[in-house]
Amino acid sequence: MFINYFKGEPNKYVIRYKNGRVLNHGEGLDFWYIPFNTSIAVVDTVSQDALFIFNESTANFQEVAIQGHLTYRFETPLEAAKYLDFSIEPRTGEYRKKDVEKLSQRVINAVQSHTRKSINTFSLDQALISAKEISNQVLAAVSDEISLKKLGVVVESLYFTAITPTPEMQKALEAEYREGLQRNADKAIYDRRAASVEEERKIQQREMDTEIELEERRKDLVGMQAENSLKLAEAEAKADEMKLNPYADLAPQALIGLALKEFAGNAGRIGSLNITPDMLGQVINWVGGQRDGRDSKQSSK
Repeated sequence: MFINYFKGEPNKYVIRYKNGRVLNHGEGLDFWYIPFNTSIAVVDTVSQDALFIFNESTANFQEVAIQGHLTYRFETPLEAAKYLDFSIEPRTGEYRKKDVEKLSQRVINAVQSHTRKSINTFSLDQALISAKEISNQVLAAVSDEISLKKLGVVVESLYFTAITPTPEMQKALEAEYREGLQRNADKAIYDRRAASVEEERKIQQREMDTEIELEERRKDLVGMQAENSLKLAEAEAKADEMKLNPYADLAPQALIGLALKEFAGNAGRIGSLNITPDMLGQVINWVGGQRDGRDSKQSSK
């Protein structure tokens, strides 16, 4: 009869079966055993990573490729061993069956199932920019997945690294985006031109307002000058009238005498003065006529 020794590794949950029943179990367990009636199962308790990529359709029936990775671990290894075969070959440490490999696919299937439900509520445009939101929704749903809880599996994290449309749709979206950028660029040019025209209009309006203001001031100035000139003329006329009023009641002979006196006073500035007999006769006749007129007016009174 041969007796073998088994030494468990850290982070390995070892389950020892004897005649089909659990004899003992625990992490890093080591023991002596008899090969013919002992089976050994090992469940890896460290976190496991799994990469995935699959295609799903959005709410507007557009296909997208979803790529990401998840991290899971066994929270209750003993429960998992009830539904999956983790038995190993003691001499090599290799699993006798591929249930461990199948488990990773089961977790990915659960993720895909809930992803389909979530992404079907998003349009293509929304899905392409909502990777984090969708992954959070899926993680919450997978954490409550009954089939995974039954296996004692806990999904620790889930990330969608990329949500991409089909190549044809991506080209169409890129073209639409480029057109949008071009429209924005054209609009920016138009806005700059419109702003330039508006500024030019404002400058012209300010220049026109300035000219109007200058003309109004010039008009006021001309009016003021005309008013001042009129007042000056009226003042001069009134002054002349006040100067001449004293001479109104004088006899013509007296006026002529005053005139001759004025001539005599300015004789030094007069080059020559010729008084002809005709002129003298006209003056005498005029004076005589003026006197007769005045005498007749006084007699009538």
